[in-house]
Amino acid sequence: MSIPQSGGGPIEHFSQLAEYLSDGCKPKDEWRIGTEHEKFGYCEDSLKPLPYDGPRSIKAILEGLRDTYGWSEVLEGGNIIGLEKDGANVSLEPGGQLELSGAPLRTIHETCDEVNTHLREVQDVADRIGGRFIGLGAAPEWTHDQMPVMPKGRYKLMTDYMDRVGTMGKTMMYRTCTVQVNLDFGSEADMVQKLRVALALQPVATALFANSPFLEGKPNGHKSWRSRVWRDLDPARTGMLPFVFEDGFGFEAWVEYALDVPMYFVYRNGEYINALGMSFRDFLKGDLPALPGEKATLSDWADHLTTAFPEARIKKFMEMRGADGGPWRRLCALPAFWTGLTYDQGALDAATDLIKGWDAETREGLRVAASVDGLQGEFNGIKLHDIAREAVAISDSGLKSRAMPGAGGLIPDETHFLNALKESVETGVTPADELLSKYHGEWDGDLKQIYGEYSY
Repeated sequence: MSIPQSGGGPIEHFSQLAEYLSDGCKPKDEWRIGTEHEKFGYCEDSLKPLPYDGPRSIKAILEGLRDTYGWSEVLEGGNIIGLEKDGANVSLEPGGQLELSGAPLRTIHETCDEVNTHLREVQDVADRIGGRFIGLGAAPEWTHDQMPVMPKGRYKLMTDYMDRVGTMGKTMMYRTCTVQVNLDFGSEADMVQKLRVALALQPVATALFANSPFLEGKPNGHKSWRSRVWRDLDPARTGMLPFVFEDGFGFEAWVEYALDVPMYFVYRNGEYINALGMSFRDFLKGDLPALPGEKATLSDWADHLTTAFPEARIKKFMEMRGADGGPWRRLCALPAFWTGLTYDQGALDAATDLIKGWDAETREGLRVAASVDGLQGEFNGIKLHDIAREAVAISDSGLKSRAMPGAGGLIPDETHFLNALKESVETGVTPADELLSKYHGEWDGDLKQIYGEYSY
């Protein structure tokens, strides 16, 4: 989840809302890659989630990272709720899931080095207190009542609201994890092309990274339960956004969409003010019931943009949001997949051709199929395995064309980061398939074995 935004003055003209988005346009040589991933922490002996406070806790993890590795703390209400260093931050999801929001970096080599360093630091601190971390898309055994609650005002408001608008909002907040990548665009036209590819191919990412086949100790009937959860969270702020594929789509159309997303909060003086279900349009006019007479600022607009949760979204950059959290090597595969597809024009054009002709029903049907059957899913004769094979090949060609070397020039490009996905395409096996095979086979239905085999 995002941290509060800052630095924006009063909104004097409606046009500033679209200008805020278009200000994110950058020349190609300034495009960067920002990788985010979440993971579950648990107590090594009890296999229960780490609480927020105490000698063996999420708070202890944050303090250990601060004191040992030079991170600066982020406080809310006197509680440490995050860390910052070198353009990256570590933050907490509602149930204590630890998230790294990486710095914007030039290559996958750099972003993978960042991920590796972070996981080693977390592992070191966790080992000292008897904690462990595991990368999965959904909590394998823990019930909602077993999950801790982080001391963040934003999450308290969201928790209270979720049951009013869907049935799985609290499950998403407290018992799911994702990996995503944030990417840049060069112009409005570039944003449009990238966002259409991003939305249409999110089901492919969901299928390739499917890693949440269990809930409360048993199979749940889905390869990606996390994806299933997002389908019944809040229709006003989630989904595949058919309007993005309509003629004339651009920054202004995104503004109109975001203005129709009901508000969660307004952030003032370190506190989250309840604006649940209220209208940002009213806020622009000074008619927000939560703050009568006060008009919105660009910081408020930036905050509000973080409360829309479609499968891909834009702010001053684009976020790819369709993948389950997972094992170490796939944390680098996700940014590689999307960078290859979108940062080379030839690859982006090929990806555009791949999705050409798909209508809204097809895109949504593939989304559902990916959630249920993963790479084996299909809709209207379109097989996700076939589309994944083509998408990974296009990404590979895009990374070859980028030709970003690593290891001091010893590695010619970034294509090796796709190896985990190439294996899935060749075998048809994703992390969820592997987990289910073990559960029904050598584990003999004992899901507790997942911790020993799959923790970082």
